[in-house]
Amino acid sequence: MPLSAAELHRRGVEAANARRFAQARRALAAASARTDDDDLRARIDGTIAYVLAQTGRPADAERLSREALARPGLSTDTSAVLAGQLGTLLLHSGRLDDAETMLSRAIDTVSSESAELANLLMNRSVVRMQRHQLTDCIADLERAVGIYESGGDEGSLAEARHNLGYAALLGGDLVTALTLMTRSRPVIAATSDLAAAISDSDRAEVLRDAGLTTEAEALLAEVAVRFGAQRMRQARAEAEFHLARSQIRHDPQLAEVTARTAARRFAALGNTAWASRAEAVRLEARVRAGRRTDPADFARTASALHADGFETEATALTLAARLVDGGRMPRVADDAATPLRLRALEVRAVRASMAGRDAQTRRDAAAGLDLLTNWQRSFGALDLQASVAMHSTELVFAGLRAAVRSGDPAVLFEWSERARHLSQQVAPVRPPRDPEFSADLAELRMLRADLAGSDWTADPRVRRLRDRVRERQWSSTTASGTHDRLELAQAQALLGEDTAILAYVYTGVELQCVAVTASASWIVPLDWPRVQAALDGLRADLDVAALTRGGPMAVAVERSLTDRLQRLDDALLAPMRAIARRFAITAPGVLAGIPWAMLPSLHGVPFTLATSVSRWLEERGARESRLDPAPERRDDHRRLPSARASAADARPAQQRRSAPLAGFAAGPRVPRAEDEVRTAAEAWATAEVLTGDRARVSALTELAARSDVLHIAAHGRHASDNPLFSGLELVDGTLFGYDVDLIPQPPATVVLSACELGRSSVRWGEEALGMTRVWLHAGTRCVIAAPVVVADSVAGELLAALHIGLATGAEPADALASASRSTGLSAPFQCHGSGF
Repeated sequence: MPLSAAELHRRGVEAANARRFAQARRALAAASARTDDDDLRARIDGTIAYVLAQTGRPADAERLSREALARPGLSTDTSAVLAGQLGTLLLHSGRLDDAETMLSRAIDTVSSESAELANLLMNRSVVRMQRHQLTDCIADLERAVGIYESGGDEGSLAEARHNLGYAALLGGDLVTALTLMTRSRPVIAATSDLAAAISDSDRAEVLRDAGLTTEAEALLAEVAVRFGAQRMRQARAEAEFHLARSQIRHDPQLAEVTARTAARRFAALGNTAWASRAEAVRLEARVRAGRRTDPADFARTASALHADGFETEATALTLAARLVDGGRMPRVADDAATPLRLRALEVRAVRASMAGRDAQTRRDAAAGLDLLTNWQRSFGALDLQASVAMHSTELVFAGLRAAVRSGDPAVLFEWSERARHLSQQVAPVRPPRDPEFSADLAELRMLRADLAGSDWTADPRVRRLRDRVRERQWSSTTASGTHDRLELAQAQALLGEDTAILAYVYTGVELQCVAVTASASWIVPLDWPRVQAALDGLRADLDVAALTRGGPMAVAVERSLTDRLQRLDDALLAPMRAIARRFAITAPGVLAGIPWAMLPSLHGVPFTLATSVSRWLEERGARESRLDPAPERRDDHRRLPSARASAADARPAQQRRSAPLAGFAAGPRVPRAEDEVRTAAEAWATAEVLTGDRARVSALTELAARSDVLHIAAHGRHASDNPLFSGLELVDGTLFGYDVDLIPQPPATVVLSACELGRSSVRWGEEALGMTRVWLHAGTRCVIAAPVVVADSVAGELLAALHIGLATGAEPADALASASRSTGLSAPFQCHGSGF
């Protein structure tokens, strides 16, 4: 028996909602041919109009919708459905005022709490979302969620919760955004591949705003291709629009090309509103690339955005225009989205700098960084805190350049600390134990082993698990307070007479150093081109030197490396060689690959690479307070104010253990690892060694929680795309950075005898994130690691001597320097964090 027109229409609607448009067209055409009911025909035409719009024919879709809505004799419900469909078409074309009018008309007409009402609320919420009317948007979505829950419609419920995540994104709540989107995705993806692509496109926007642009852009490029293959030209252009918005921060020239392509696609579809949005991105990209732009283009595009209801984007474009024409700054509301408020302060700082008003530049830039810190307080995860610093790049550089021009060491020191402190100010609360999180990490370990020799990150199972691990980490790690940032005078009051601070500052064009002792401070201008020239090829020289031992080639390699290290030493340390016995060094990301311990001036000299001077002195002060039985006898001016809610302060004091415990572990396939850890363990009265089948991830994390010092000799891998997936290879798989975050009480000192794990990935501006930072973030006081390959024999001998010093109670930096002197070895092992 042939299907009825009503049944064929129902099937056509289901196919259209699942993005199976060819199937929908066939069912709808058959339904239209089998009915003479005007009311049903109007509904069928409305669905056909939706399919036309989704497949790149918006003008035909709008015409058909209006014709259907104008037919006489339609039922109230059908009129409501058609008005809602027309409103949705107007929404996708960017005509927000008309869209809200039609959708509100439909919503007011529907009398029952039906699925159709929920769908209308969903579409109106998108209108309000695009206009940044977030309170009204969320009200519509929450009402729709209630209807879907009552009706048991899991697919639509997942879409509504996904959209609540997108509203959270616009409000700056990245954790909630990713949590809701990630949890909704499995249900949405089960609907169709295109539904999954739409979900992925929105998730990419969360990653973009979180500063994870590499991952966001790969996802957006992928979904753009998928939309293109389905001839969904509007969706493809939207993906390219968001791709350009991601590229604009780090590659404005490419962003201009991508935005121009998107604008052309929108124009070809007759979608002038979205074409204006893409044109706004193109114009801002030209400004960021330093290219000349006609001010009239800004005025025309901003006017079009205002007319179409895109007020936030119009304001953002006007801000970019003010960098070109110097006109009056637009007003940005106090409750505007955080990225827009940050952009306004960034533009103010840059304009003040261009006008030579350095004090105003520093005030505006500082206000922007304070706003960013307030935003960071909404999350505690290390990768999110570091990557969101994307939004601070120009603020930091504007402030640093103005500070350099001041010629005042106190001002430049303040800005050096601001740059260092961006992902340090928020103190995290340790996440609770989560069996599902641990199970996901265990599955990732197995997949990494199974996919050895290939790009394991490209496997869809790995990507799914990595997304879930990150989402759990973001949502479970919260902030408990902030750490203090010290001024120069406070830092000097806490310095010993034998200690100096070397705070290196990179402004984007020049390199400076603030040298600080207890009694003096001064700025040392450095030759950045000279440093750059010495850095070029340094890593290759270090790797070859470590792997080439003996023979005629080794002599040439050693000569080249020695010359390069001497040039770096002369450029970076010559003016400060004799000012102190030991040094606390803070360095920007551009100097992250330097093996400081191998520079001649620092051979056998105690030093530590501090994440910031403020954190170093805070850790040192907290440790001295724990060790001092009568703190009231200490001089007040030498006391450091304790950090608010410091994770270190919350941990049980290490000295409460009856005797220090040193833990050791050797991973597989490292020829001398077992000899190294057993020899080093001989220095300790109490030591526990994990080798062979005992060196498993669970055993190591348990040992770490009991140890004062932990030494791991294993193959290491640095994951530059997400350093929390860097890790150490143990017998049952990789110990990831995420595993480290689960250790309830990490050791005070960690020694990583693993190539590459001293490296950091430079994220944005001054931010760097690597395995060493993961341990420091987890609460470890000092990490000893090397940024490059170290020969096994060198590592074994040097680190055995290191443990002799550590076992007698020497500070890590003192023990490492003593080991270097006693063995005569020059190796790139160096202290990170609070080495003394």
